[in-house]
Amino acid sequence: MQSSSENDKGVAKAKAAGKYKGRKPLATELRQEVVALASNGVAKAQIARQLNIGEASVYRILAANKKT
Repeated sequence: MQSSSENDKGVAKAKAAGKYKGRKPLATELRQEVVALASNGVAKAQIARQLNIGEASVYRILAANKKT
């Protein structure tokens, strides 16, 4: 079993090599559509189904929009 410091070294090496990139963000148009639907009173679960994205993505987009 690896110690956490050995694991941290491996993760740092992988990041340096560009292996950890994260997920691609949703398209700006899709984000705008989520906000528009929510402002029109459409339920978050319905927005997710309609746009074929996860409910968590809808909540994340709306939370980020609220901060700005």
